Amino acid sequence: MNNIVVIANLTIKEEFLTLVYEALVRLHKMTNENDKGCISYKLHKDISRENSYTFIEIWENEEALKLHTQKEHFQEFTHFIDGKIVDMSVKKLEEIAL
Repeated sequence: MNNIVVIANLTIKEEFLTLVYEALVRLHKMTNENDKGCISYKLHKDISRENSYTFIEIWENEEALKLHTQKEHFQEFTHFIDGKIVDMSVKKLEEIAL
C-alpha cells in the first residue's frame, strides 16, 4: 500500500488566533512524538492570511492515519477548536509511487 498524504487547512476566528495556534503547536508536538506510522507531520502558515494554517502530513498507510485520529491528543484538539474556526478542509490523498 502507498503512503497516505493529508492536507488539512483551517482558518481561525480572529479572537481565537493565539489560543488555536498554541493548540496547533501542541498537536504537532504530540503527533510527532507519539504517533507510529507518521512519516511527516508539518505545520505551515499561509503567508497571505494571518489566521490560516495548513498541516501537510504523510502516513505509512490508512491504518496509521486512523489510529492518529483516535489518539487522545487529536481528539482533544478537535473538541478544543469547535466554535473557534471559520472553516476547515481536509484532503486525503494516496501517494502514487512512480
